[in-house]
Amino acid sequence: MRLLGISAFYHDSAAALIEDGVVIAAAQEERFTRKSYSKLSASC
Repeated sequence: MRLLGISAFYHDSAAALIEDGVVIAAAQEERFTRKSYSKLSASC
């Protein structure tokens, strides 16, 4: 089973893809903007 976890309504947006209990991929907005606790909203 594949699960997609999304956190979008806090100061740092994040997403994780999990397949059969194993994390396949994960990313935080902070890694792309290089700014911790950025107040910018996620780009669409």
